[in-house]
Amino acid sequence: MSIEALLQRDSFIERGARSRAQALLDPGTFRELVGPFERITSPWLAMQHLVTQADDGVVVAKGKLDSQPTVVLAIEGAFQGGSMGEVGGAKIAGALELAARDNRNGIPTQAVILFETGGVRLQEANLGLAAIAEIQSAIVDLRRYRPVVGVSAGTVGCYGGMSIAAGLCSYLVLTREARLGLNGPQVIEQEAGVAEFDARQRSLIWGLTGGEQRAAAHLADLCVADDTREVRDAVAGLFARGVPAVHRSERIDDFLACLERVDTSSQPTPAQARDLFAKGLE
Repeated sequence: MSIEALLQRDSFIERGARSRAQALLDPGTFRELVGPFERITSPWLAMQHLVTQADDGVVVAKGKLDSQPTVVLAIEGAFQGGSMGEVGGAKIAGALELAARDNRNGIPTQAVILFETGGVRLQEANLGLAAIAEIQSAIVDLRRYRPVVGVSAGTVGCYGGMSIAAGLCSYLVLTREARLGLNGPQVIEQEAGVAEFDARQRSLIWGLTGGEQRAAAHLADLCVADDTREVRDAVAGLFARGVPAVHRSERIDDFLACLERVDTSSQPTPAQARDLFAKGLE
């Protein structure tokens, strides 16, 4: 890409959570729920002498996308690494539950979740884990009626229990800069050793968990450029497909069959991992 094209590009990654939500919704329809003036934030951060900000890391917006009722749940990766705590998790789960109720009342409301998260907020431990479980349950409930589209653009990625939430979405959109995995590179290195996974090797990290790789291996539906219009068009296009006949999370036997074919005697290369899933899930 030329320098001129880079300067003209409207980067989705460079936007904050609120700006991302506004960019996805039709102009003039953005309405924030439980916004900053409500002052609903985690009571646990003060105990750690941490400054509460960024709406406890989650922006909840309601509006329309291509004239369809839509809720956007945007995680602010710049605050506490997008970690999920009691309040932020309740905001996401509650909004998804309201969307499901709308559908039961004849209002076909769809949802977008913008994942920029390292998973549970360690300061809130079990409360954060419980919140993530509520999010996962709410996704499964809502996706019976209307698609739930997940988006992870960068720079934090999507890890921990929230990567499972991403896997439960009807569709998942990643950029090339995004990363998706149950455990982050540093965690894998700490637990399994540097010989198993060297967290300093950026090419290895993106080669195995980057957006392009995940889409090629059918762990995501689309890999798009870091461009706001392209991300929005991708989300709108996936909503237009309707609810999938079979959700990715319902293909567990297919994925397990792929994993059983992994040769654990050596570290698989990105190309080997891609071929393993691409051929097994065709």
